Amino acid sequence: MRDDAPPDAPAPRPVRLADYRPPAYLINRIELDFCLDPQRTIVASRLSVQKAPGTPAGAPLVLDGEKIELLSVALDGAPLPKDRYALDEKSLTLFDPPESFALAIRTACAPAANTALSGLYISNDMFCTQCEAEGFRRITYFLDRPDVLAKYAVRIEADQARYPVLLSNGNSVESGMLPEGRHFVRWEDPHPKPSYLFALVGGDLAAVEDSFITRSGRKVALKIFVQPQNADKCAYTLDCLKRAMRWDEETFGREYDLDIFMIVAVDHFNFGAMENKGLNIFNSAYVLASPETATDTDYEAIESIVAHEYFHNWSGNRVTCRDWFQLCLKEGFTVFRDQEFSADMRSRAVQRIKDVRRLWSQQFPEDAGPLAHPPRPETYITIDNFYTATVYEKGAEIVRMVKTLLRHEKFRSACDLYFERHDGEAATVEDFVRAMEDGGGIDLRQFRRWYSDAGTPRVSVREHIAPSGAYALELAQKTDPTPGQSEKPPRHIPIAYALYGAESGRRLAEGVLEFKEETGHFDLGKFDERPIASLLTGFSAPVRLERSLSLDDRLFLAARDDDLFNRWAATEALWRDLCLAFAGAKEMESREAALSRFEEALFAAMGEADRDPALAAELLRCPSEADLARNVEIIEPTAIVRGRTYVREAVGAALKDRLLALYERLRPNRPFQPTAEQAGERALKNAALALLVAAGETSLALEQAKSANNMTDEAAATATLATSSGPERREALDRFYARWKADALVVNKWLAWNAMRPEPDGAQGDSSLDHVRRLTGHEAFDRRNPNKARSLLGVFARENLAGFHRLDGAGYRFFVDEILSIDALNPQLAARLIAALDNWRRLEPHRRAQAERELRRLANAKGISPNLYEMAARLLA
Repeated sequence: MRDDAPPDAPAPRPVRLADYRPPAYLINRIELDFCLDPQRTIVASRLSVQKAPGTPAGAPLVLDGEKIELLSVALDGAPLPKDRYALDEKSLTLFDPPESFALAIRTACAPAANTALSGLYISNDMFCTQCEAEGFRRITYFLDRPDVLAKYAVRIEADQARYPVLLSNGNSVESGMLPEGRHFVRWEDPHPKPSYLFALVGGDLAAVEDSFITRSGRKVALKIFVQPQNADKCAYTLDCLKRAMRWDEETFGREYDLDIFMIVAVDHFNFGAMENKGLNIFNSAYVLASPETATDTDYEAIESIVAHEYFHNWSGNRVTCRDWFQLCLKEGFTVFRDQEFSADMRSRAVQRIKDVRRLWSQQFPEDAGPLAHPPRPETYITIDNFYTATVYEKGAEIVRMVKTLLRHEKFRSACDLYFERHDGEAATVEDFVRAMEDGGGIDLRQFRRWYSDAGTPRVSVREHIAPSGAYALELAQKTDPTPGQSEKPPRHIPIAYALYGAESGRRLAEGVLEFKEETGHFDLGKFDERPIASLLTGFSAPVRLERSLSLDDRLFLAARDDDLFNRWAATEALWRDLCLAFAGAKEMESREAALSRFEEALFAAMGEADRDPALAAELLRCPSEADLARNVEIIEPTAIVRGRTYVREAVGAALKDRLLALYERLRPNRPFQPTAEQAGERALKNAALALLVAAGETSLALEQAKSANNMTDEAAATATLATSSGPERREALDRFYARWKADALVVNKWLAWNAMRPEPDGAQGDSSLDHVRRLTGHEAFDRRNPNKARSLLGVFARENLAGFHRLDGAGYRFFVDEILSIDALNPQLAARLIAALDNWRRLEPHRRAQAERELRRLANAKGISPNLYEMAARLLA
């Protein structure tokens, strides 16, 4: 690694959980004064500091700071002599400070030059901040760690004409005009908070306003700030916010605690959104929506993310995390809460399907590859690299298992206890688990391994049926070694189940098995007919189930399981295994006959169209190429593409008449409403359309793209054509761009569809790589914008199996070149994008060698960021 790095550039040092120590000094209050200027912003801070109990005399105060210029420092009003402090690239150290004192610091930063989008930066001539995890140190010197909680008073000064809106956390307490056309606003936040929750915004923004009455009768002002031309796209976000506020009161008993709640939409943002106290800053993709520009998927994402950030007010802000190793404490718990909110707003079964599909596609591969880490990691170089599916999605599954073990009422009581105990504190995973134990009356000592151990347990199943009719399950669990963890003790796994009669189809029994040993025997009763077991109902634990079932039993569960999640899971598994069988990647007896029977089962499943169209849509959706690749030991990209194409074409042709009838019934363009009912009908119509296009009915999609009265239908038709090889593909894409090129968020969809362009047949036409390479110079693409980089480069690397994983390795060379360019601008973004190569060791040998060569070239490049260095080191370890 980095053999050619200069001797003055040592490898970054890791941070270790075992080295955690409480802060030696505490900061109770901070007063900030900003004089905003894009090129050179001056920040004056005044800190009220005191030694923490137990800090020895003479202990230095080490404040974090980077990418800022120190202008002056004074202690208790007197300039500090230079021999009383030391300054380096990462910190400001004060020698032998008194027991308590006031520290005044003036610094300068350059927001316009901050392309990393961490700290204070500019987006479309608007000042904004991103301080999680360690961005506040790019603004001023401070104890930039989550266990230092202070009250903030903020004064912001700027040019009034250019930046008429100046925002920060808390409540606005004063404003006024200043000479030379400038103005100021003062904000006070009454709640102590860590520095990562600080926020500032300044710009020419329109406010869309509403209000909410809390259960105690307080009126809370709600304001969404956007660029003026987007003011008509905020109504749905406001509606989601009010529903989330009411739901959190009713479901978790949590009431909002300030007089105002604000959201600001920002075009340049590394994350989806940020829960800064009272002033949430959002990626504009998760605020702006209208029927003409947003799909049902966009509306669902807005609903989920608005709720997620609001719920952080308690699970993250009022109770924060002691250190960044505890990140899953706030994120996993809050993801669980937003998933439950979405399930209550929509179809609970379909929401669970979508949540688990995300877990399977993002977190399971992470657990199985070189980037595996526990939900609470033990070491990191840059914490930015651990905002992962393991922390978020698996963290949520851990909380869900706790709820399963405690049951609903005790879980709610335990959550109340957690909030009561730790309100205003920086807590740990142990604090959360203890509250669950005490509130639920349960021993979770073994369960803690879910937080400390990486990897996905594999649970193998054997069934026993005695002549007497007694039915039993033999279970065994094993977790494969992961980086840094070779020994994997058994975990406490809740396995929900239901038994059905093979002849009658009726439910014979149900329950939850608590599986705690390496092997376990469970007697489930005596029955008059052969039981068929539906295991992990509702996906009760994030494990891989290894089980041998006959095709008859698999089709039974796909058709008759009344746990709708498991009905979908059985159907999804049949889709997957058939595609892989025709790809030559999985053995299947009589695969043509099995495909024919599966087609019949899907025909019957379309009977769900009237009862639950959203569920029927999920049943008709074939796994993506990338999803299929995650389920094989050795990835042969072209074979997987070929197998999936064959199965989709066969299913589309076999069900063509029924699909056409279904499509025509759902086709009328009625006025758009972003309701769950309408969204389900559109999802089913477009799932049918996708299979019809696979069977050659491309004209239907082109007609829908032209006549649609909403973005959901226009995008679905255009995307289906864009990822097909039909002659209408170019026409559909050109038409879409010509219509929407002025809307950056809509154009991101166009970039993603182009990234998924299939490889041309034979030697004719440009390759998908050539096409993507050209688009990096297109007016619609900008490497500095994370949304655009993810849409083009991220989608190409993760979703275009044949185009990215070319046999000649050109896809890897192009991708690494792009990552190195982005790393110079935005290290967080570069590090997240390179994770697309986490499957390189499972590629067939020739491609594997090509991918490894490029990863080593990246790892040995001079001057790469610590973010990218850490990711490359983990990928190659």
